[in-house]
Amino acid sequence: MPSLSICNLSDENSPYNYCASLPAAQTFTILYALAAIAHFTQAIHYRKRFCWVIIMACLWETASFALRWLSLYDINPLSLSEYSQILVMLAPLWINAFCYMILGRVVLYFIPEQRVWGVSARRLSLIFVLLDVLAFGVQATGAVLANNSDGNSQNSDKQLKLGLHIYQGGVGMQEFFIVIFFAITIRAHIEISRFHNTFREQNWRKVIFPLYAVLVLITIRVIFRLCEYSGGFDTGLITQEKWFYILEAGPMWICLTLFSLIHPGSVLVGPKSEFQKKQKKSKKELDLEKQVSPSSSL
Repeated sequence: MPSLSICNLSDENSPYNYCASLPAAQTFTILYALAAIAHFTQAIHYRKRFCWVIIMACLWETASFALRWLSLYDINPLSLSEYSQILVMLAPLWINAFCYMILGRVVLYFIPEQRVWGVSARRLSLIFVLLDVLAFGVQATGAVLANNSDGNSQNSDKQLKLGLHIYQGGVGMQEFFIVIFFAITIRAHIEISRFHNTFREQNWRKVIFPLYAVLVLITIRVIFRLCEYSGGFDTGLITQEKWFYILEAGPMWICLTLFSLIHPGSVLVGPKSEFQKKQKKSKKELDLEKQVSPSSSL
């Protein structure tokens, strides 16, 4: 079995800016793996296909911390830490996308008009998921650039700074979308509260309130990522591992746990809780409609 690598921060090939904790990496690998198992089981139990998105978030986080765990051994630690960092930087976008998908289904299920501010439930989900994909692309570009710089030359230093700036731009973009989405969520909350159906009135809060909590936790994580390198490369946020676990790993695990403890599938039940596939009308049906429509207007 390979031995633990000795922490030497003066070594330019050191994978981290601090002496990383092996027990912490092991603990969060297990925690995220358990979250993945829980969400996979619940997706099958509640028959919610869109839950593959939250499962992807769990798997990416699990892989990230597993690689972090391995990077603390003498097995090409630098490459493993780079892949770990890329995964942990991008995984929260899967959680974001899951939030967007949930709200679309909440609007579909609880609001009779099935729209908020004139935007239909289906289109609401689609728009924000596409915006999330855009933020994902920007952040992925920045993360790859930043983690592929070796730091041994002036060009590499420029590439690192460019990558971090692009990544932070993508994170800022993500938060801008979250703020707009938060406002829409509040509007949906107000619209739902206008209707008084005993069963649904008691249950819709089980979906909306966890959504608020998750959006706040993601915002905390976004603020951490924006502040992380804004003061340079030797600030406490970078040189002390505890902030990574307090403001990144911890909040994201809580997000996954919240969605597991209060699973949207336990409230969004039945065919009306899912978007139905639009069926294309056959040529015969279209011809029949054309024949019927003139006579029906007489």
